[in-house]
Amino acid sequence: MDDIGLDAARELVRRAIDKAEQLGSSGAIAVVGASGALVTSSRMDEGGAGGMGRARSKAWIAATQKIPSTEHLHRMTSIAAPVAAGFAAISPEAAFPGAGGMPIRDESGRIIGGIAASGSTVSPFFPAGMGHALTIVDGQPANPEDQVIAYALGIPYVGQHGDDRPRWEAAYGAFPDGSFDDAPTPRGATEQAVLDRCRRLADAVLTLAEERNLPVAVAVTDRRGEPVQQDALDVAPAAAAYVAEAIAATSALFGSASGDVADRVEAMRHVLPVPVAGLDGGVPVLDDGRVWAGLGVAGPTPAQAHDLAVAALMTTA
Repeated sequence: MDDIGLDAARELVRRAIDKAEQLGSSGAIAVVGASGALVTSSRMDEGGAGGMGRARSKAWIAATQKIPSTEHLHRMTSIAAPVAAGFAAISPEAAFPGAGGMPIRDESGRIIGGIAASGSTVSPFFPAGMGHALTIVDGQPANPEDQVIAYALGIPYVGQHGDDRPRWEAAYGAFPDGSFDDAPTPRGATEQAVLDRCRRLADAVLTLAEERNLPVAVAVTDRRGEPVQQDALDVAPAAAAYVAEAIAATSALFGSASGDVADRVEAMRHVLPVPVAGLDGGVPVLDDGRVWAGLGVAGPTPAQAHDLAVAALMTTA
């Protein structure tokens, strides 16, 4: 089973963000491999908390079940409730079985991953004020969320939520007759200052890790511990992405190196809103003395991960 590589996954996310920004939408985009392991994810500046988790869940479903997540949703609402509950219990990453996640295929048609978007304004609803040229593809209503994913994958638009026309008409009135010009090709995103800063931190870690031949995953969270940028090198162990997120959140929430607060983490994890861990490898990112973000590195030994995180902070200061 081969997972999509990091470079290819990042290109999909870049295209998705370009399209979302053109549409005036903001959220998180996640790519996982065919195994379900996280490869990369990015949260746009106005993406809001919670979107990353929803996107990752839908991407996981699309990749591992090898179907669009809308088909999985149909199955889960068609089978007996105990069966659906059992699936969720043994597949915790499928906690949000929403529509919109799509499998990623290689040139031979083999599924190598899944991609999905979700967030504060990335949704299948048509926001008031959006220009009609941005809501119509091939002469038919096209919701923003599914446009983002179709554009990222370079495939023809197909609505995954099943009710584009009713939602369009609820927002704008009766759908007009006639021909329409599709929206122009998106320009590169230019309004993601926070995400860009988080990516620079992640890139610094990845560059140093490759120079040192270390198999790492990196996560940058906001001050509440919600992921903004996550990446896993192709050689990173699958656990690394989960650990990097947890120790980044620890550093953000406690304002300290993650390994320095292990006792507090164990005592308080049950009251915290996100997963945390007291291993070395997480460091807080400060802005004028205030915690701005958390940076977590995992994959090699905790001491090596800590050294990488500190070095990356120094190179981006």
